[in-house]
Amino acid sequence: MTTKNPSNGRRIVWAAGGVLWRTAPAGSGVQIGLVHRPRYDDWTLPKGKAEAGESIFRTAVREIAEETGFSTVLGRHLSRVAYDLNDHTVKKVHYWSARATGGEFVANHEVDEFDWFDLAKARRRLTYQLDRKILAQFASTPAQLHTFLLVRHAKAGRRSQYRGDDRLRPLDKNGRAQAEALTDVLEAFGAQRVHAADRVRCIQTVRPLADRLGTDVVVEPLLTEEAFAADPATTRERVVELACDTTYVRAVCSQGKVIPPVMSWWTHHDGVRLAPNRNRKASVWVVSMSDGDVVAADHIASPLPS
Repeated sequence: MTTKNPSNGRRIVWAAGGVLWRTAPAGSGVQIGLVHRPRYDDWTLPKGKAEAGESIFRTAVREIAEETGFSTVLGRHLSRVAYDLNDHTVKKVHYWSARATGGEFVANHEVDEFDWFDLAKARRRLTYQLDRKILAQFASTPAQLHTFLLVRHAKAGRRSQYRGDDRLRPLDKNGRAQAEALTDVLEAFGAQRVHAADRVRCIQTVRPLADRLGTDVVVEPLLTEEAFAADPATTRERVVELACDTTYVRAVCSQGKVIPPVMSWWTHHDGVRLAPNRNRKASVWVVSMSDGDVVAADHIASPLPS
C-alpha cells in the first residue's frame, strides 16, 4: 500500500513484519526464524508490503505466513523503521514480536531458504544492522509475554441526540464498520475470550469478534463509567483480574471515561510510560504482561486501514 506525505509530497510505501519466534525444541530459550531472499542474497526478518484496504496488523500476519509458511500471533510492537527507496519514496515498516503457532516452510520465488536460530546465531546471521537492532528490542524483554486487549467502544452517535435510556444506545453505521474491522485486529493479537461493559454499544463493538470465535460476550457491570465513578478501585481491580488470568487472551471493551484513568494508574504502578494517545472510539491498548506486571502498552488509534 502506498500513500503520500502531505508535507513534502513523497510517496510512502507501508510494510509490516516481525521477529518470528518459537520456544526451542529442547524447551530452553527461544529460536528466531529468518528468511533468505535469493534476489538480494540476504538473511532478514520476514516482512512485506501492505495491500490496499488491509490493516498493517493483518499485513504483518499475512506476510510472515507467505514468506515462512508459519501462522503467528502478534505480541508487543517492537519498532517502526523508515528508509529511503529513492528521492521520491520512503518505506516505513512496522515490526511486532510474532509467536509461531504452526506451519511449515515451503520455498517460493521470494524466499528460497528458512531456518531457526538461537538469539546469538540469529544476530550473526542477519545481513542488516537495522534488523539486528530490532532483534535487540525483541530480546530486551522475555519472549513469552501474556497479552491483554483493552478496547474503547466504537462510534455510537452523540449522547445528546439519543432519546431513551443511554445504556441502550447502539452503534451507528461508522461504529459498525469499526466493530467489523476490530475483529481482524484483535484476532491478530490472539484474542480468545470477549468481555464488555454493561452497555449495548460496548457489547456490539466486540460482538463480531465473539461470533467469529464462537463464544459469548461476558458482560462486565464493573467496567461502566458509572461503576468507575462510584468505586474506581473496584473497577481497576476487575481489569487487572481479567488481565492477569493467563488462561486466555481476553479482549475487553469499556468506555472513554474508564480506560484512560485505569491505564494511567496501572502503568504508573508498574513503571511503564504510556505513548501519547487521543483515546478515540474503537482504539485498542495492547498490554503485554510478565508475571502479572505490565512490561509494555501499545496503542492502536484505529482498527481501520489508513
